[in-house]
Amino acid sequence: MVITILLRVRAFRTEYGSLSGAASARRLLMPARETEAIILRTFPLGEADRLVSFFGRSSGRVRGVAAGARRLKNRYGSTLEVLSHVQIWYVEKETRDLVRIQQAELLESFHKAQSDYGLSTGLAVISEISELILPEQEVSEPMFRLILLAAREVERTADWHLPLSYFAFWTVRLGGWLPRFDRCVACGTPFDSKPAFYDAHQSGLFCEKCRRAGMKPLDAEARGLAERFAGERLDRMTFEKCIETGAGELREAGLSWIEHHLERRLRTRELLETT
Repeated sequence: MVITILLRVRAFRTEYGSLSGAASARRLLMPARETEAIILRTFPLGEADRLVSFFGRSSGRVRGVAAGARRLKNRYGSTLEVLSHVQIWYVEKETRDLVRIQQAELLESFHKAQSDYGLSTGLAVISEISELILPEQEVSEPMFRLILLAAREVERTADWHLPLSYFAFWTVRLGGWLPRFDRCVACGTPFDSKPAFYDAHQSGLFCEKCRRAGMKPLDAEARGLAERFAGERLDRMTFEKCIETGAGELREAGLSWIEHHLERRLRTRELLETT
């Protein structure tokens, strides 16, 4: 009887050990995942590594470690610059929050915008907003295309004003925070050609009667431009002088609504005032 029990225990241990060994082998041989991605932000990590936040087309927003990326000679080159469009390979483990980035291949560079201080401020605002509003590991094809389109237009036109206005408007719209542009949120009075007013601490547009102290205007020109944004692609629009004021008003309103939703101030927004 004792011999039978011992044999069964040994058999169980052998079977369990083989299963455990197989599981360990699977963890060690875990294949790398691959995705098209946009680099959102990078941070120094230790003496030689970088912490990288990237937005994958098929993975959503992910954070990972690029080992040795801060060394003078490293395999990443310029692929980890802000808003670079890359193909990235990484390994994730169930027991770790950060993935391990193995390789990044540059698909599209925005070197002109990245190396120019004035243009880089526009990219920085897009980067910060994307980092803050995108949920971790949640795929969003519309936001992926929007970020890429805005970055391309900053690079192509050498101007961030219209691309950033477009980006802010569509971010608010995709987030479901865009107010009605035709009537007052408080009393329902149509705006028609009259100005509307907004506040950074509450959503919605208000008429002249319902406006409160400190509210900023959003004129008919800006609201008309919003209609154009809703129906036209950014890369088919031109930044005419006549829409400059409206684009500025719409951009400021969009950034204020984003801050209202995030319940925090965008640090990069202040950089726009210096360029």
